[in-house]
Order: sequence, then C-alpha cells, then structure tokens
Amino acid sequence: MTYIASADRYQHMQYNRCGHSGLMLPAISLGLWHNFGGQDVFENGRAMVRQAFDLGITHFDIANNYGPPPGSAEENFRKILQLDMAPYRDELIISTKAGYEMWPGPYGNFGSRKYLVSSLDQSLTRLGLDYVDIYYHHRPDPNTPIEETMAALDHVVRQGKALYVGLSNYSAEQTAAASKVLKELGTPCLIHQPSYSIIDRWIEHGLQDVLAEEGIGTIGFLPLAQGILTNKYLNGVPSDSRAAGHSVFLSENSITDKHVEVAKALNKLAAERGQSLAQMALAWVLRNGKVTSALIGASRVSQIEENVAALANLSFTDEELATIDQIVETHLGKKN
Repeated sequence: MTYIASADRYQHMQYNRCGHSGLMLPAISLGLWHNFGGQDVFENGRAMVRQAFDLGITHFDIANNYGPPPGSAEENFRKILQLDMAPYRDELIISTKAGYEMWPGPYGNFGSRKYLVSSLDQSLTRLGLDYVDIYYHHRPDPNTPIEETMAALDHVVRQGKALYVGLSNYSAEQTAAASKVLKELGTPCLIHQPSYSIIDRWIEHGLQDVLAEEGIGTIGFLPLAQGILTNKYLNGVPSDSRAAGHSVFLSENSITDKHVEVAKALNKLAAERGQSLAQMALAWVLRNGKVTSALIGASRVSQIEENVAALANLSFTDEELATIDQIVETHLGKKN
C-alpha cells in the first residue's frame, strides 16, 4: 500500500533551533547505525522510518560505513525514500558522514580532501540524492591539516552537494579550531555530534562551552549508552541483544555489574517520575536546552514510540538531578 504520512505528525514533536542557524531539528532524531544494514530485515527498518516520521522525527542520520556491510544503510535508506518518503523530501533532514575506513588504500579513510569529496559522491549515489542536508566529518584526523579538511567541507557546500556541515567526535580545542577555519571560509559549522548520556558526560568539560560560544548546535549520540540506560539489561544480558552477539562496538563484557546497578537505581527514580528509564535518560540529555537533539537508535517501532513519549516530561527538580548525580558517582565513581 502507498504510504501516506500522518496528518498530525508535527503535533507530537518538539523542534529546537540548531545553534545560531535558521534550521530547526526535532528533539529526537533517528540514527541508522544499527538495524538498517544489508544483514538486517529491510521491512523492519522501513516500518521504523515511517513511524518515526509519523511521530514528527524529520532528521535521519547515516554514515558512509553504516551497515553491515559498509554502505548498505545508505542503500536501504534509498529504497525507503523511493518507496515511501520521496514525496516528503523537503520535510526531511538527511545527514551522512565520512571519516572512518571505507575502501582500501590511502584515500579511503580519515580527513583528506580527496577522501571527503569522493566519499560524499559515493554516498549520494547510494542514497539516490542530489544533496544531503548535513555532511559531517566523522572524526578528527591527526595527520591532515585542519584547514584542508574544513576546506573540503566548504567545497561540497559550494558544489550544492550538502546544505550544512558538521563535526563529530572532535574535542573542545579541535572544535574551536575547525569552527574558526569554517567561519573564515564562509561556511559556518552547523552542528557537532558527540556521545552524551547520564554516564558519559565528557562534553560538559569544555566542549559545551565552545559550542555555545561558536553558535554550534549539538546532537548527542548514544544517549541511552547502547541500551544500558534502558530496561534491556536490568536482569542480565538477553540472548537476542547485540551485547550477547558480541558486536564490534558492544560486548557482554561491556555490561558490567556496576552498570547494572546504576541502571536499576536510575530505573527506580524514572518510575517515580512516571517514565521508563529510557525516557528519563533522553529527558536528562535534553534537560537544559544545551542539546538540540538526542540521536536514538532502534530495533523496533515500539522503541521509537517510547522514546518520543519522553518529550512529555523534560523537566527535573533539583532533588532529582542531585539523585541522578549521586547514583552515577556511587556506582561508577564519576563526578560532574
């Protein structure tokens, strides 16, 4: 059947201005890092994209190497665009990235102009698009001058192959340097994509200050800490989880007893707030307006529905925030 988007899709979502730009992003964005590759069930990914859009999620985040195999998430998203989303292209923010190894040889990795321009051309072919809305450099390159990398990002915008550019995994110092170059070139940095969650707060120690000073938006990835901040691991590692399958990025050993204790304690507080642990974790990331969007992953439609429902309560009392800090410090030894 022909997909027709829900007529009330914009009534479910909150939209936040991205830095000093004119672009509004949904408070919840959907990432295609996992569950959208060539080895996954296509119709499940298709259903998740459709329901996400019906709930007002307009931003879909990909990278050249997402799969597996690398590139297959972009190829599958092209099929979803062709089957369902093409009529709504102007309502979508589609982003992709380059920075990790993508093809053999010296030109398929890191941050050279050669790699970034070639990779975007390949991504556009896989996506079946003339342009992406946001093109990220996925990680800093210690061996390429930052001027060259930023000039490549400026170049693809001037070519019309990207509307905006962003950075991911850059430190505070690297972000400040990159932003300076981009401003001088006339293509300011729109957005930064760092990891950020209740148990991963590194951006609070310098990066958030730089982003505020530079007028750069923030989209936090891993806000649920790869499932640790959900009900998934409260009673052990499920046999059908990625942790049990020894994912390259997550293994059973990553789910420590301390992480389980943190999750259980936080889950109790979330229940007192009338939320699931995942909903409270997302609300915490979005709590003070410093984060433009929380980037979620999902393996089924119900997870997207649960996550969007977090927007019903984004406020915290001082006591609740202090309790969260105390739980994390007690079990993980981390302080703000």
